[in-house]
Amino acid sequence: MAEVMGRDGTWTFDGEILRIVPGRDRGVNKLRQFLGEVAVPLAAVAGIAYEPGKKGGRLRLRLREGADPFTQAARGRISDAADPYQLAVDADRTGVAGYFVDEVRNALVIDQVPDGPSDRYLMPGPGLPLTVSGGDGTATFDGESIRLEWNWAVEGVKKSAGPQRLPLKDLDGVDWIPAAGLENGHLRFNLRGTAHRLAPKHDPHCLVLWGMDKETRTAALFVAAVLARLPHPSAPPEPPPALEAPAPAAPAPAGDDPDALLRRLRELGDLRRDGVLTEEEFTVAKQALLGRF
Repeated sequence: MAEVMGRDGTWTFDGEILRIVPGRDRGVNKLRQFLGEVAVPLAAVAGIAYEPGKKGGRLRLRLREGADPFTQAARGRISDAADPYQLAVDADRTGVAGYFVDEVRNALVIDQVPDGPSDRYLMPGPGLPLTVSGGDGTATFDGESIRLEWNWAVEGVKKSAGPQRLPLKDLDGVDWIPAAGLENGHLRFNLRGTAHRLAPKHDPHCLVLWGMDKETRTAALFVAAVLARLPHPSAPPEPPPALEAPAPAAPAPAGDDPDALLRRLRELGDLRRDGVLTEEEFTVAKQALLGRF
């Protein structure tokens, strides 16, 4: 087993699972601590690198595209310090860090793990239930639906619409735009067949974000949990439902062929004689055939 320990956290690798445990030091980013221990299967790893620095260095784990819902949710929206797949290495652990990288890389080669995209999530999302508080309300996710409830700061259409319950089965996706500068951000929940034209502060399917640190942490976990339970964006489309087998084709009409009509009359007579057809049924069938002659 390979292991790197430090104030920033601990990474261990047993040949199959790379286990990441954030440190408890006050300098460790709160988002990493909220996310907690992360178990990364080797199949989800695309690469790993150690970057030396003046005082120690940094381990960086690169996951395959589409393998981790948290990475999908947080990409470009959180700082390096909040990234659970980076580890600050203390100066006295640089040699161990280099050995750790070699062990993971060797395992990737031996197991022939592809570094290309994954068409399914190889890691679970955060546990449930989860709640994120925004500027004009809160969103709660229990695995089956998202509940939006408004506070005193809500405006216009949202206030009139009241609380919203959005079933997960009706959800097409979620957009997370973090706050930037003086501009508010938002979480927008997209329902199938719904086109959003309202501003976030008026859209009843949207939670306004003010950009608070706690808000960003909970939003990252919330979005990751939702994505993990939606169909993977690269999954192959589901096959269409099987069509029922067509009914056997009816016998072609005899038309005006006299020989064919005579054969059918003989067959009907045999059926009457054998008791398959009653006298009445035989008479009706015979008249139908003669009507074609």
